[in-house]
Amino acid sequence: MSRLTGGTLAVIMAGGRGERLKDLTAHRAKPATPFGGKFRIVDFVLSNCVNSGIRQISILTQYKAQSLIQHVQRGWSYLRGEFGEFVEVIPAQQQIGPSWYQGTSDAVYQNMELILSHRPKHVLVLAGDHIYKMDYGPMIAYHVEKGADITVGVVEVPASDSIHFGVLTATEWNRVTKFSEKPKVPDTLPGRPDSILASMGIYVFNTRLLEKLLIEDAADSASAHDFGKDVLPKAIANNLQVFAYPFQDVKTRAQSYWRDVGTIDAYYDANLELVHVKPELNIYDQDWPIWTYQVQQPPAKFVLDEEGRRGTAINSVVSGGCIISGAVVRSSLLFSDVRIDERSRINRSVILPHVEIGTSCVIEGAIVDEGCEIPNGMQIGVNAQEDAKRFHVTEKGVVLVTADMLRSLQTQQQ
Repeated sequence: MSRLTGGTLAVIMAGGRGERLKDLTAHRAKPATPFGGKFRIVDFVLSNCVNSGIRQISILTQYKAQSLIQHVQRGWSYLRGEFGEFVEVIPAQQQIGPSWYQGTSDAVYQNMELILSHRPKHVLVLAGDHIYKMDYGPMIAYHVEKGADITVGVVEVPASDSIHFGVLTATEWNRVTKFSEKPKVPDTLPGRPDSILASMGIYVFNTRLLEKLLIEDAADSASAHDFGKDVLPKAIANNLQVFAYPFQDVKTRAQSYWRDVGTIDAYYDANLELVHVKPELNIYDQDWPIWTYQVQQPPAKFVLDEEGRRGTAINSVVSGGCIISGAVVRSSLLFSDVRIDERSRINRSVILPHVEIGTSCVIEGAIVDEGCEIPNGMQIGVNAQEDAKRFHVTEKGVVLVTADMLRSLQTQQQ
């Protein structure tokens, strides 16, 4: 732990509804959504903090936070309070006035007293819903070296995705001159009309300045109380030193792995990338482990060895507690405690925890949500018209199946 990271408080924004994930976030906040076989999305940002030497972490929650709170309590309670280390979950409490959090900056403003009580030199504001591995130490050092008031973590993304991001315009030495929230016509990178500089939702603030900016923002009745829409554009207009910090490999300058899994298609793709021979996101990296809470599970098991009834998984990730009994799994990711019965075929699918799949089922190009029971003989991802009547089908044809949808189908059939 360096002096810089040791004097930093991380504030993780984990109250997001995750509306673009549709039914996947019907009963859970987006940061609590399972990812990568045994993790939850929030584990990546929490692991980044701990691995970077930041051991004072506040998680701001709001929307359907119970499974997130439970996960953090079970998996992240090992930091030692007597050494000034903590991961604290802060529910929305209407701290100031009668309203819940109005936006990202209001969420931090309502908890400013708590933040100041820890007396941090810097406050690192982090989005709780992205998948990436990042050492925050160099970013905080960059902030100090530049004499910055605010530093924003940035990645390059295709210009066509601008409506999902805050887009920055910066000089060649990374001073930010403009910040536009989700513009339809964004400023592109010089000489590269297909790329934009997108905010990662990561900000480093000097603590006293953050307090001042948030007090001003709270007093502005015209503000949406959001960092991207209001606080950053105003700071730039007032000539504060706002710098962009490119998230790239220090040696090669190549763009580092970062995924916004905000849509079902993006979530599906990011999970399935992990079954590739050498995925860009290395979850087997012992130098930068992804920490999580996991129920103790027995090893995965593959049983039966007859023609047409052979338990097999090819080019797949299979987690603990899974039993593949006479079924064939190809190019898929299975979370823990998944049971698949004989003569079923699973292909290019993401199967979340505690799913039971009956006999002679076919599942292609689907996400099957936690706790689903797929009845014998059901076919998913085979007939697009049938799928559209029963489940949620994305633009790219990924089929999302949830327990609620299956119950509703059962009721209709009775």
